[in-house]
Amino acid sequence: MNNSFVNTARLLGAGLRALLVLTLLTGVIYPLAVTGIAQGLFSHQANGSEIKANGKVVGSSLIGQSYDLPLKKGQKTPQPDLKWFQGRPQNGLGVNSVNTRYSLILSGATNRSADNKDLIAWVTAAKKAVIKDNSVNGYTVRPSEVPADAVTSSGSGLDPDISPQYADIQVHRVAERNGLSVPQVQKLVDGHTDGRTLGFMGEPRVNVLELNVALKELVAKS
Repeated sequence: MNNSFVNTARLLGAGLRALLVLTLLTGVIYPLAVTGIAQGLFSHQANGSEIKANGKVVGSSLIGQSYDLPLKKGQKTPQPDLKWFQGRPQNGLGVNSVNTRYSLILSGATNRSADNKDLIAWVTAAKKAVIKDNSVNGYTVRPSEVPADAVTSSGSGLDPDISPQYADIQVHRVAERNGLSVPQVQKLVDGHTDGRTLGFMGEPRVNVLELNVALKELVAKS
């Protein structure tokens, strides 16, 4: 009886010591070490890849933003503010119906097949809008010049980047709306075009938020 009690107490003591040691290692030491390494070597990424303008955080380079005009009375769908470069369509974003007190960003794809009538209608309307919005005096966008990312949302609906082709067809419109020359705006796009990761992964891309921050600075200087 006494031996059984002693053995049980010994096992409980060993289990408690193991619990305390593992809690210390995995709950304190490991998180502190990972946080320290992240802040020391990758502080920008660890803090959300923030983008600042005039000393204020204006967003993250990992999450796309909308550049729309304020809603007018009776208007349900906002119109794009055409003085800014526009990102990809955000049809994949859901509606927050869980807690309507907060405006939450919900990520998700449209989950529509290629022959879905709704998807075809969205793409067709988006293509017409891209051609109309970006065709200005002396420059007309041809249907064949509209890239896929201009008329389709990404799998997450939050893609922060666009293709250089989509940025290029917006250059004339942005220049006209902001009183800038086409070469000035084109130089801005070229300077914010990133190549393939490690030279072979992914596709060349332009971060829309970073580009618009630079555009705002250029307009202020002009």
